[in-house]
This record gives sequence, C-alpha cells and structure tokens, in this order.
Amino acid sequence: MKQKEHHVIISLASNHNQEAAMSAAREQLTQLLSNACFTSSIWTDPIGHPEKNRYREKYLNQLCAGTTNFGTGLLEEVLKETEIRLGRRHNEDGIVVIDLDLLEYDGMRHHLRDWNRNYVKDLIKEI
Repeated sequence: MKQKEHHVIISLASNHNQEAAMSAAREQLTQLLSNACFTSSIWTDPIGHPEKNRYREKYLNQLCAGTTNFGTGLLEEVLKETEIRLGRRHNEDGIVVIDLDLLEYDGMRHHLRDWNRNYVKDLIKEI
C-alpha cells in the first residue's frame, strides 16, 4: 500500500555564512523531500532587539515546496535534527547558522507570524 504524500512548504533562513549554509540546507531538503523546488533568495534585515541579539548580519531567506510521507511531528523533528547537523546552536547571541521552519503542511499553516513577513509574502508567489 502506497503511503500518502503530503504537500509541505518550508522556510530556510541564515544570518551566518549564509550562502554556504543555505546551499547545505537545500541539499538536505532535496534528499528529505520528493519533488523539492526552491524559490529565489531574498536578503532581509534582522528582526528583534539589538540589545538581545548583538549579531546583526542580514538574513538570507528562501522557501522550499515539496512532498513527504512523514507526519508533521516527525518532519519537524527531522528539520530540527538537520539544523543541528548543519551547525545550529541556541543562545548564540543571535547567530543563526540555519533555520528550517515548516510553514505549511497539506494546506494547514504553521508559524503564523512568519506568514506576515514580507519575504514570505513575496516568495510564496513563486511556488
């Protein structure tokens, strides 16, 4: 019996060694998802309080659409493991080597605040 394929949209972001980090993340997502396709990339200024996150490099952002037979919980777990494998650490004074967030799963939106960000509004048109 064939497993159900779920349509997903994942956001990618990096503010440290951005081009290399995004390239490595795209490679991982291509292996993880069927039919992975990527939007163009957009540079954005960091969001948040400078006193909390003193690392103020620009972010490189991109979206990925594809299909998977993973459930949401397993997919999110694999995305977090991928972040760690690619060098993500928490409490790094604002350094984000890579951030992979599940934005949509079979039409159900996740990370609702991200949908209001201009780069998501702009890039979603490419999917």
